[in-house]
Amino acid sequence: MNYWLMKSEPDTFGIDDLQRKPEQTEHWDGVRNYQARNMMRDDMQPGDLVFFYHSNCAEPGIVGIMQVVKAGYPDFTAFDPDNIHFDPKSRPDNPTWFMVDVKFVRELARNITLKELKEKSELAELALLRRGNRLSVMPVGAAHWDFILGLE
Repeated sequence: MNYWLMKSEPDTFGIDDLQRKPEQTEHWDGVRNYQARNMMRDDMQPGDLVFFYHSNCAEPGIVGIMQVVKAGYPDFTAFDPDNIHFDPKSRPDNPTWFMVDVKFVRELARNITLKELKEKSELAELALLRRGNRLSVMPVGAAHWDFILGLE
């Protein structure tokens, strides 16, 4: 099993939105970065666990846990000209963008804030904290996963 962190702005799609979806499951669409796409397409597998991270908000941080329930497949929002994630270069016969399906597992007992994560020397190598890293999908090592859960 692998561990991941996926960012979303809570005003766009937050953990509460995921909980309200049928079967608390939703596709994770709109990722438009090649490195993040490659991880979703090639590396994420059903059963992998994911930290749900609220970004671009008053208190950015890890708010919950999801599980990958469907491996990478073409992001159909890229094919829809009426969708905000439309990409005319991505075609069904040659998709550029991929997504996975995730299922709500649980909320954390509290928001583990970005500020708090930055204060922990044990997390110095966490991809989220690397200077200049703006990826919305990133791997989390097992030791970092366990340490973060220990902060809860």
